[in-house]
Amino acid sequence: MSAFKGSDIVEIAVRIEENGEHFYRYAMQLAKDEDAKKIFSDLADAELQHKKTFSRIFAAMDKDNPPETYDGEYAAYLHDYVDNKIIFKKGMLEAELAKVKDTLAAIDFAMQRELDSILYYHEIKRFVSANEHAVIDDVIEEERKHFKGLSNLRTRYAK
Repeated sequence: MSAFKGSDIVEIAVRIEENGEHFYRYAMQLAKDEDAKKIFSDLADAELQHKKTFSRIFAAMDKDNPPETYDGEYAAYLHDYVDNKIIFKKGMLEAELAKVKDTLAAIDFAMQRELDSILYYHEIKRFVSANEHAVIDDVIEEERKHFKGLSNLRTRYAK
């Protein structure tokens, strides 16, 4: 039995995309040349689109949140779970972000987050209706493209 419902899993995906967008906007500010800034900007915009995709899926899902002691408590719990436990783990994230002081380090950080996202999205397909699998597959393919683009960018910067 899963500790989370399908709607929880998709809500977590929304938060992952939000965190990704925020990171790419941060990386844009670190980048010194316009090419890297443009790539990070495009990646941030793509994460925003993914967030919209998952938000649409989430809006159509049945939700049955547990009883709350205050309005929004369960959503706050899920956000904290994402921010501190998966993909953007708080202790690890802070330590890794402290090392992100240039474009190459931002690329390395982003590549790992893209891989983590791909794995997560593969796993969540089991928890959403089959008619949403194609949408999630599209997002996975986009994340793969992000990884490939970042890999190509890394090759240029590593020289």
